[in-house]
Amino acid sequence: MRRSITFDNGTEFSEHWRLNEDIGMATFFCDTHSPWQKGAVENGIGRLRRTLPRKTDLTKLSNSDILAHVRRYNATPRKCLDYQTPAEVFSALSKTLHFNRDSIFPHTRE
Repeated sequence: MRRSITFDNGTEFSEHWRLNEDIGMATFFCDTHSPWQKGAVENGIGRLRRTLPRKTDLTKLSNSDILAHVRRYNATPRKCLDYQTPAEVFSALSKTLHFNRDSIFPHTRE
C-alpha cells in the first residue's frame, strides 16, 4: 500500500530515515520554500489546523485525542476522491488487494 512519502522541510521529520530502515519506505523532501510541490501536505495541514491551532503542544494530547483527530481527518469526504472519505477509499482498495492476494495463494481445504 505504500512505497514512498514526501515531507515538508520541518524538523519534525528529522528521523525520516527510520521509515526506510524499519519498513523499507523511501522518503523525499520538497525543495525549500516550494510548498506547491506537496499540495497534499499543505491541504492536510490546513485541515488539521481547523481543530489544532499552530501553537498546540502535541505532547499534551492524549492518545485518544490524537486518534480522534485521525478519525475526523479520514472521515472527511474529499472532492479528489469523488466525495468519498479516505477511509472508504482505503477500505475498498484493501478489499480488492485482499481478494487478489487470496487468488494468488489459494487456501487449502482440509
